Amino acid sequence: MSIVLVTNDDGIQSEGLNALFHSISQITEVYVVAPESEKSAVSHALTMHRPLRVDQLSERVFTVNGTPTDCVVVAMEKLLPERPIALVSGINRGANLGDDITYSGTVSAAIEGTLFGIPSVAISLVYSNDEKKLYFETAARFARNLLRYILKRGLPEDTLLNVNVPNLTEEQVKGVKFTRQGKRVYDNAIHETFDPWGRKHYWIGGGTPSWQEGNDTDFNAVSKGYISITPVHLDLTNYEALEYIKSNWKDLDFNPKA
Repeated sequence: MSIVLVTNDDGIQSEGLNALFHSISQITEVYVVAPESEKSAVSHALTMHRPLRVDQLSERVFTVNGTPTDCVVVAMEKLLPERPIALVSGINRGANLGDDITYSGTVSAAIEGTLFGIPSVAISLVYSNDEKKLYFETAARFARNLLRYILKRGLPEDTLLNVNVPNLTEEQVKGVKFTRQGKRVYDNAIHETFDPWGRKHYWIGGGTPSWQEGNDTDFNAVSKGYISITPVHLDLTNYEALEYIKSNWKDLDFNPKA
């Protein structure tokens, strides 16, 4: 038996999770271990200050009252009958482009899978607020096809794939582009609010995004109707910077005499 682990950060009731589960179930056995409620933007958080509760909803579907990373760890160590051949996280309701990668619970679940040595993919559906129809089936079918390809070809060591799919029908998608992580800046992302007693609070989110230019970025690909695939490496070392400071910072001393 070969099993695939599916998780997300939008929670067990997510339409994207359901579409992903049914699509991948057409080619192999799927186990779902997902947060019991939405855990967007929790990044790679691991719950260590309280115990975690697991509820089994059906034969191969579980919820955890924790983060996406918690779900992967508990699944791997306690819930799955064997080591999965792959992990797919999503389908996220919304983009995980550019700097979103560092905040995303969807991507972090794939990071945790990669740490376990499992080929892992994070997949998101990119849409704007004025779009009423969400084409999760487009992303779900591509996830299934991509999974087949990965299982044949494999992935580079310590590397996961961050996939963003435009909110289009299958016929409207122009193709696939392999991209680098873009750079997004939010304007007016921190809002001041006041409670009934006049005390000031701050609400993060809702800012207007702007993107740095770049033809090879994830954002550029999706904005033109292409599926974006960005390989993400676990080693965050900036090797160019490392060589520079090794060569140019030789006078840095632990206990300078000055």
